[in-house]
Amino acid sequence: MDTRTIFMRLTRNVGRRFEMKAIVLTKTCSAEELKVSEVPVPEVRSGWVLVKIRAFGINHSEILLRKFEADAPYIHLPRIPGIECAGEIENPSDSSFTKGDKVIALMGGMGRSFDGSYAEYALLPEKNVFSVDTEMSWEQLAAIPESFYTAYGSLVDCLPLDAGDSLMIRGATSTVGLAAIQLAKAIGAKVIATTRSTTKRTLLQSVGCDEVVIDNGTLFDQVHAIAPNGVNKILELVGPATLSESLHLAAFHGIVCSTGVLGNRYFLSNFDPIKEIPNGVYLTGFYSNFPTREAIDGMFGLIRLKHIVPVISKVFPFDQIAEAHLLAESGKANGKIVVTIN
Repeated sequence: MDTRTIFMRLTRNVGRRFEMKAIVLTKTCSAEELKVSEVPVPEVRSGWVLVKIRAFGINHSEILLRKFEADAPYIHLPRIPGIECAGEIENPSDSSFTKGDKVIALMGGMGRSFDGSYAEYALLPEKNVFSVDTEMSWEQLAAIPESFYTAYGSLVDCLPLDAGDSLMIRGATSTVGLAAIQLAKAIGAKVIATTRSTTKRTLLQSVGCDEVVIDNGTLFDQVHAIAPNGVNKILELVGPATLSESLHLAAFHGIVCSTGVLGNRYFLSNFDPIKEIPNGVYLTGFYSNFPTREAIDGMFGLIRLKHIVPVISKVFPFDQIAEAHLLAESGKANGKIVVTIN
């Protein structure tokens, strides 16, 4: 090889930004329209770190973004989706991280206010990136951040759940619901799980719930047969569609935490809290956009102590992102859907 050829090969990337594979939303679209494209690797700046992504989970909110929210005026397209990931620090910038640190990242505007995790690399605010000490595989670790943090925050910060409490989970077969069952049993609570499908009973029992209630129009009778005075704590993941019913299933001085909107109803119409909230029942909510180091450490501490393994439905390679979204839309996942990036 002559000197000129060697020089050209050494200098051909000077002044040029390297490219990475990513999923880029330019408009609302169907799952089948999701394609891998190439875009420049983000340039590092102060207060942000560059994460090399190894795997990420698929979330309900990303489905909503793709289907209709991308048209909202507060979403500035083009945008790389993805509200969570597991990976390694590629460039720590001016943070306290070191290159190669194993990390998770979640929320705080990921995939909406700024580009998220559906890519080989993501430039993320330091405050939303957390180092983790775990022997979990990348696939297992990617199934943890959003689902387990949302469940943990709801149970510990908002309910708060204690050993011996009775806990009812509405929307229990969702990824947050399954995580909540595992965490609640680790805390020592009795767990009642609701589902509309009789075929989900085995799944719910396999992750440790004590009672499965089929939401078939006789929910009050079934729950009161188990807990005659009502349930101490209720995690409401279906949302406004079933919130009023959940409030009336709570025991005196019980707490209802509204966390999810799986029922695709986002607001309560003509809600009169004096009439709708029974005397002596407390209503709260958990907003997962601001994870803290304390909460992440507490969550992983419980996971390690009780040897919790996340429920994974299926792992897809990055170029099968469309298939991953289709499975998520089908309602047949029965666990977290994970996408890996080699």
